[in-house]
Amino acid sequence: MDEARARDVLAAAGVLPGPAGRARLLALGENAVFTAGDLVVKVGRDAELLPRARRELAVAGWLAAAGVPAVRAAGPEPLLVDGHPVTVWHRLPEPVRPAEPRDLAALLRIVHALPSPPFALPPRELLGGVERWLRLAGDAIDPEDAAYLRARRDGFAARAAALTPRLAPGPIHGDALPRNVHIGPDGPVLVDLETFSADLREHDLVVMALSRDRYGLPAEAYDSFTEVYGWDVREWDGCGVLRGARETASCAWVAQHAPGNPKASAEFRRRVASLRDGDETVRWYPF
Repeated sequence: MDEARARDVLAAAGVLPGPAGRARLLALGENAVFTAGDLVVKVGRDAELLPRARRELAVAGWLAAAGVPAVRAAGPEPLLVDGHPVTVWHRLPEPVRPAEPRDLAALLRIVHALPSPPFALPPRELLGGVERWLRLAGDAIDPEDAAYLRARRDGFAARAAALTPRLAPGPIHGDALPRNVHIGPDGPVLVDLETFSADLREHDLVVMALSRDRYGLPAEAYDSFTEVYGWDVREWDGCGVLRGARETASCAWVAQHAPGNPKASAEFRRRVASLRDGDETVRWYPF
């Protein structure tokens, strides 16, 4: 779905107060995200994303009822417009500063204290996209690397299923990074709710541990995260398993961009080589 197609859907949806052509495009990926006036509109890539859009709105309503600082939906149900799910959200005020790991930790403490919602949340399928991403990579990656990642995926899936958590399982954000926190005038607000899941709470914490170890997050920033949350997931003997699973998924995710993109191809080779060598000190770069 390109921008022109997304704008056609936006116009057909008729959810904005003014002409759709004047809406500003914020992001273009699985969703095209537009803003105009006090609203934000997400146009999904295809009809397969309708259940996820419906669940994201349900999560938003549940968080609002629980008083959790999170983005608020402007409508209770998604629209299906020309085969694309469309959801409407209240626009947040301009951020007063960038989000920091400690802001994320404060919100995770609130989310992790919640009981299960009155609707079903899926498990966190961390490794579920690996096969699709490797297929999209095609001949742009070494077949031996693809086979290695498939075997690694299967091994970590089995090990993760056998973990004994330290924290009580329950609702998690699923993509717990500072980029999914908005700092408004009233404080931190949680955004991007489509990955909410019901699984090990440790999933949300391993993300930041991996950011420290692989992506250059300063140690003091990570320490502020664990201090506010109240626990360092690296103390848990299952941390390496969830970290390994996430590294496997992150490596395969980059592979899908390798065709026609030399930078992605180089980053994929860097990542898979470090996994093969067992070198946890090799720096990975966001892509």
